[in-house]
Amino acid sequence: MIRRVLFGMLAALVLAAPAGAGEPAAFTTDSLAKIKAQYAGRPFILNLWSVNECSYCIAELTLLGKLAKTQKRLPLVLVATDTPDYVPAMQKTLAPLGLGGVDSWVFDDPIPERLRHAIDPSWYGELPRTYLYDAQHQRETVVGVLSEQRLRAWLRKHKLVN
Repeated sequence: MIRRVLFGMLAALVLAAPAGAGEPAAFTTDSLAKIKAQYAGRPFILNLWSVNECSYCIAELTLLGKLAKTQKRLPLVLVATDTPDYVPAMQKTLAPLGLGGVDSWVFDDPIPERLRHAIDPSWYGELPRTYLYDAQHQRETVVGVLSEQRLRAWLRKHKLVN
């Protein structure tokens, strides 16, 4: 019991850290609005993944990590659909891929369907899933692994490549 309480307190401290500081922020029903506000007037990539329930996510994260290393302005936001209990595993996954410092969030709601609906009412949880937002925040949805060709074309279109 005490261990559970201490772990909960530790998770709360971890999730209270600012996004992008290596620690994921708590993703709640209003988080997408916060992310859009952060990228007001600018395009960004919202990538949904899971360390626990997505064998295909690593391939996509590897691609994103490769680009993040060469494209310092890559406007990337990662949202893990795992629970805060998985934060250490998430960090262990992202760091070697070069994504340790990327703006990162983790689902923080006992009913994940609520969060999926807040992101996209037509999304039922399939992963990986990526949204490519333009500067007006109109989005393209990519279900499954995002190809490097499509991502590079989108980056060129929005003048985000060096």
